[in-house]
Amino acid sequence: MLQRIQSVWLLLAAASAALGFKFSFYSGAFVKMGSPEAYATITATSSIPLVIGTTAVVVLALISIFLYKNRPLQLKLSLAGVAMQSLVLFLYYNETSGFVKGTLSFTAIAQALVPIFFLLAAKGIRSDEKIIKESNRLR
Repeated sequence: MLQRIQSVWLLLAAASAALGFKFSFYSGAFVKMGSPEAYATITATSSIPLVIGTTAVVVLALISIFLYKNRPLQLKLSLAGVAMQSLVLFLYYNETSGFVKGTLSFTAIAQALVPIFFLLAAKGIRSDEKIIKESNRLR
C-alpha cells in the first residue's frame, strides 16, 4: 500500500490539511463593532464550515489511501479532494475579510500544498492505470 507513490502523496495531503487545526493560516487585527482592535488568528477551528471542510479533506485523503485496489474510484476521490481543498482555501480567504490589517502565516503554505499533493497522487494513479492496461494488452 505505501509502496505506491500516490499513497505517499495522499498521506502528505492528509497531514498538510490536518496542520490547519493546529497552526494559523492568517493573523492580524480586527475591529468588532466599535471596540478597539484585537489580535486574532484564523485556523481550521475558526468557523464551522472550515472545521467541516478541513475534516472532509483529511478523511477523503485517508480513505483514498486504502482504495488502492480500486484505482478509478481513487482517482475520482483525489480529484474531489482538489475541489474540496479549493473550497476550503476560499473559506479561509473569506474569513480574512473581517480583518483590518494582517498577514498570511508561514504555515499557510501547508494548506496551499494540499491540492498539489492531490494532483500528484492523481498523476501516480493514472500512471498505474496505464501500466495495468498495457500489461493486459500484452497478455
